[in-house]
Amino acid sequence: MMLLGRSVFDLIGDSTYALLAAQAIWGLFCIVVVWSRVKAKRFRSEAEQEAFLEEIEGAVAAGRFDLAAERCEGDSRALPQMIELAIANRALGYQRVRQLILDRFERDVLSDLNHRLAWVNTMIKSAPMVGLFGTVFGMMGAFQILATAETVEPQMLAGNINIALRTTACGLAIAVPLILLIASVTIRIEKMEDLVGTGLTRFFEAYKVGLERAPAYRQGA
Repeated sequence: MMLLGRSVFDLIGDSTYALLAAQAIWGLFCIVVVWSRVKAKRFRSEAEQEAFLEEIEGAVAAGRFDLAAERCEGDSRALPQMIELAIANRALGYQRVRQLILDRFERDVLSDLNHRLAWVNTMIKSAPMVGLFGTVFGMMGAFQILATAETVEPQMLAGNINIALRTTACGLAIAVPLILLIASVTIRIEKMEDLVGTGLTRFFEAYKVGLERAPAYRQGA
């Protein structure tokens, strides 16, 4: 009975380690995905975005939407994509296009990033709980040995106590770095939002002027 009990607790301990490892891998994977997507969606610096907008503003304000669209074509960054979408839908009018762009930026860019960050937050909260789960079963195994063995040697308890302490430590070792990483990524997302928001504000000022110079019946020309 004691051997059976010990094997069950060993199995639970191994399963806890495997689950903790899976949580760590998934949390890091989500962080890397968010980091790479933010890098792909934003300009490297405000100066680089300013240079891009200077190219776009003149053409848009003059009603030369075709030139502005060509400049944005094939650019995977968020601001050029939103500008290209606004130009393609300019027949809808200024107000509707503005709302469309804001909605698409929220849905296509931010919501995907927030979805990944939600998974990271879940790993941060659950990893210590899984570690505590392993701790509880490790202590249960130790107490079972105390209850069933006629004589108890320290080494008979060491394995279960080791599981109890290690799983807690592993849970914290997963959660703490993920907290630091998610803070860093969140700052990068906020900077991206600020840059894109500033860029869209400048674009829409020129866009409104361009629509007045190129009325709806001429926009397809």
